[in-house]
Amino acid sequence: MATHESELRALLANRAEAQQTKDIDRLMSFYAADAVYYDVVPPLRFAGTDEIRRNFLRWFDGYVGPISLDTHDLTLVTSGDTAFAHMLHRDSGERKGGLQASIWVRETVCLRRSNGAWSITHEHISIPIDPATMRVWLPTDKDQPA
Repeated sequence: MATHESELRALLANRAEAQQTKDIDRLMSFYAADAVYYDVVPPLRFAGTDEIRRNFLRWFDGYVGPISLDTHDLTLVTSGDTAFAHMLHRDSGERKGGLQASIWVRETVCLRRSNGAWSITHEHISIPIDPATMRVWLPTDKDQPA
């Protein structure tokens, strides 16, 4: 189990580094060909690596330079050749148009090990909303109460 956890932590750290540097080919190497990705932007899902790649390129294009992606509260659970991770990310950087803002997102990642290698099979990103107003809730601190 400790080996699996260290492998998974390394994969997630390498994936975050690829996201921060906008290295699309390296980033996509962590995803299974049949991966499904749920993001905070339309459509409801991105299926397969071609759609996921286009979505990441859209995200990258919104930033002038690198993306800062701070991971918090990472939890991993493994069982055999399956693993689940959940975490919080603070996404920030200089966006096109000069906007400098950070946003907290929640993330769940499901992984599968095949032929000794882990790959992401499902990922879900969400942003909390205020159900009373149906507006996105953008806390400045991860532990800020609603």
